[in-house]
Amino acid sequence: MSSFILLLGIYFGIYALLALGQNLITGKTGLLSLCQAAFMAIGAYTTAILLSRHPHLSFVYVGVWVILSGAIFGLLIGIPTLRLKGDYLAIASLGFGEIVKNVLLNADTLTGGPMGISLPIKSFDKGLFLGMVWLVVCLVLLGLIQLQRSHWGRGLEAIREDELAAQSVGLNTPLYKGAAFMIGAAISAMAGMLWALYHGSAIPQTFDSTLSIMVLCMVVLGGLGNYYGSLFGTMVIVVISELPRLLGFSAIIPAAVNQILFGIILVSLVILRQKKS
Repeated sequence: MSSFILLLGIYFGIYALLALGQNLITGKTGLLSLCQAAFMAIGAYTTAILLSRHPHLSFVYVGVWVILSGAIFGLLIGIPTLRLKGDYLAIASLGFGEIVKNVLLNADTLTGGPMGISLPIKSFDKGLFLGMVWLVVCLVLLGLIQLQRSHWGRGLEAIREDELAAQSVGLNTPLYKGAAFMIGAAISAMAGMLWALYHGSAIPQTFDSTLSIMVLCMVVLGGLGNYYGSLFGTMVIVVISELPRLLGFSAIIPAAVNQILFGIILVSLVILRQKKS
C-alpha cells in the first residue's frame, strides 16, 4: 500500500508540473495551447538520448539541456502562432503536437521509432524519487508565484484581459507571449525528464493529444490563473485517470470512461460558474 501511495505521489508531481506550465500559458496569458504533451516528449527524449549515449552524465547537466530544449521548442511554436488567438491557436498547437509525435515515431535512428529509447540506469528508490519530484514542483511553483508578482507577471495578465489595451500602453505583447511559451514549455520538458527517468524509457505513444487535453482539464478544474488550483485539479484528474490502472482495474474499466468523466467535470464546472455569475 505504501508503495502504491508513493507511486501515486510521483505521478501527481509529474502531472502537476505539466499543469503549472499549462496554467502559465493558458491561465495567466490567455493563450489556448494544446501541445503540453509535445513539450513533455521533448524533455523525455532529450533525457533518453543524452543518457543512452552518455550514461555517466549528471542529472543536473541533463536537466539544463532539457530546460534549454523545451524553451527552444516553446519559442519555435510561439513565434509563428503569436498572431493566432483562441481556436486557431489551439488547432495550430495541436498540429505541432502531432508533428512532434510523428517525428518521434519515424526518426528511427535518433528516437528508436515506435519502440522508443531505453535508459541505461537502475531503478530509483520511490521515496527518494518522490522527494526529488516534489522538490522540482516546489521550486517551479515558487518561481511562478514570484513571476506573477513581478512586472512581467502583471504584463501577462494584461495581455490575457485585453491584448489591444496592453499594446496601447506600450507593452511588447509578442515578447511577453513568446516568453510565456518558452517558460511553460521548459516546465513541461522537466516533467518529461522526470517521467523518462522514473520509467527508464521514452516511448512516443505516451505523448499523444489526449494527454494535452487531460492537462487542460486539470487547469480548468483548478481555476485558470490559479497555480494552487492547478495542484488541486491535478490531484482530482490523476486519481480519476491513474487509480483504476494502478489498482489493476484498467482491463475492467474501459479507457473511454476517463474521457467521459473529464467531460462531466468540465460541463459541471461551467454550469456552476454560470450560476454563481
